[in-house]
Amino acid sequence: MSTTSAERSARRTRPATPVQEPLSPRRKWRVITLATLLLVPGYWMLLAGLVADQSHAKGGPNTGAAMAFGLVIIPFVFLVLAVMSGVARWPGAVARAMGMAVLVGIPVSAIAGDAITGIVAGVGAGGAIALRRDVDHTMRARVAAIVLVSIYTLILVRAVSALALLPAPVLPLTALGIADHWSERRSRPGG
Repeated sequence: MSTTSAERSARRTRPATPVQEPLSPRRKWRVITLATLLLVPGYWMLLAGLVADQSHAKGGPNTGAAMAFGLVIIPFVFLVLAVMSGVARWPGAVARAMGMAVLVGIPVSAIAGDAITGIVAGVGAGGAIALRRDVDHTMRARVAAIVLVSIYTLILVRAVSALALLPAPVLPLTALGIADHWSERRSRPGG
């Protein structure tokens, strides 16, 4: 049997990504909640490592181990976001999210002069990549939400210092959910 060039090229091309139903708000918030619950212990370990590094006190956690554990959790946060939200090619999305978290988080930490703002900005930027975007969702709204949350965190760190540590891990992913709902609302007729 001979195959035609059209048949050979049809086999080489990737199948089209199937059109998915938009995430229901309930499912989206379930995904965001689970990812946030996973982020919180990693965030606390990162902070414990940073505090132990700066305090030089005896009896605290091992700085390297605490920071390593905190950093190891972050890819799993992006994995939960990508897989549970139904991203078609989730391995690539998780890898891009990790790259974006590093590309945004490190410079923001350096500019802001604190690690908390950098963590919020980095996780938010990575989450914007990992969380599935439906037709009505815009990356512009997600970026604006992360910028606003990062500025809010920076102000909290400067104004109330220790209290900024508490809400910080909740802010980035929650901001993404709110940005998506805002985008959906604006895309409706009369919205």
